[in-house]
Amino acid sequence: MSLVAIGLILLVLVVIGVPIAISLGVAAVVAMLTGPAGTGSLPNVGLVMFSGATSFPLIAIPLFILAGAIMNATGISRRLIAFASAMVGFIRGGLAMVSISASLFFAEISGSAVADVAALGSILIPAMKKRGYSKAFAAAVTSSSATLAVIIPPSIPMIIYGVMSGSSIVELFVAGIVPGVIGGLLMMFVAYVLARRHDFPKEQAFQWKRVAETFKDAAWALLLPVIILGGIFTGWVTATEGAGLAVVAAVVIGGVVYKELDAKQLRKAMLEGGSQTAVVMLLVAASALLGDYLTEVRVPQRVAEGIMGMTQDRWAILLLLNAFFLVIGLFLHSAAAIILVVPIVMPLVQAAGIDPVHFGLVVTLNLGIGQQTPPVASVLVTACSVAKADIWEVSKVNLWFISVLVTMLLLVTYIPIVPMALVEMFYR
Repeated sequence: MSLVAIGLILLVLVVIGVPIAISLGVAAVVAMLTGPAGTGSLPNVGLVMFSGATSFPLIAIPLFILAGAIMNATGISRRLIAFASAMVGFIRGGLAMVSISASLFFAEISGSAVADVAALGSILIPAMKKRGYSKAFAAAVTSSSATLAVIIPPSIPMIIYGVMSGSSIVELFVAGIVPGVIGGLLMMFVAYVLARRHDFPKEQAFQWKRVAETFKDAAWALLLPVIILGGIFTGWVTATEGAGLAVVAAVVIGGVVYKELDAKQLRKAMLEGGSQTAVVMLLVAASALLGDYLTEVRVPQRVAEGIMGMTQDRWAILLLLNAFFLVIGLFLHSAAAIILVVPIVMPLVQAAGIDPVHFGLVVTLNLGIGQQTPPVASVLVTACSVAKADIWEVSKVNLWFISVLVTMLLLVTYIPIVPMALVEMFYR
């Protein structure tokens, strides 16, 4: 069966409302049944799905999700917001600055843009509306800063990409640091310009005493990224072990230090982490089945040969892949897009001499933009739900912040030293 036929089956199933993971599995089984082996290939279905979902690095996903849920339940986000407010709240549009900086902090704990916007947005968006910010602006800045934060380690999309592409997850984490910081500063600049234009308020004046008080209260929360990322980057623990360390640190700090974690909250966090993990792992298992079929019929190799026949210029290929992933991101969640598409394009990436770690940042940013653009727009929808705002009104304001994401995409794509400088310095 051709790639076009498989794509049509997937499209039809998704359009009629079948979950993406089920759609992938159905398309794979239909393709296998119409292949040379026919029904003889069916006994391998369970084995392929099981082996595809039991990769050791994937264990990091439920652990980081669980750590984020525990930290949110124990007031970590509230303390981070208070400290960020003391640091940057005195600037015009201070709560917007707080939203961006708090997102960058919280991303180093949860690794999930949806978790970021749900946790921080539930506190910051009502506060911004109360202070006179439009609900469209409040939703837009919270949503886009949460998406930008996904390229800052630890990042669940990066973990999935690393598994699918065979790349180093630690190097992917390191590659996201500089682009994440630059993007955060650019978003703050855009927020400041819009705040002056619409005369949004400042918060209370800058006070060293308040900075010291909020820092003391948030010290253990601020120590968490140091513990987690320090262990990973120094090589003391792998990314998966670092995720386990994050859970232990969250339980100790939340339960012992802050004394805000009880059995009920822990149970709720574990159930939330389990349900999110089940969705991702079913996607991984179904994609492994489809990927196994596509590999057998050499679809990735044929795609690579076809594009290489059009052009062998690395920058032109990156341009084509950017356009492709931007379109894919409109219709698929980032995890589904990475799982489905990355194994197909990796032979092309390797043939063109593109560094897989560099390409991982390109993919993550592309799909991050998709989190802000309807029809799927998972992060934007979450922010709009919290703000009780119309998605199209929010999208008009969000264009300013999406322009920052697009700028970062172009910067990362065509100036590889931006994401790769730290990787080259410490790992190669």
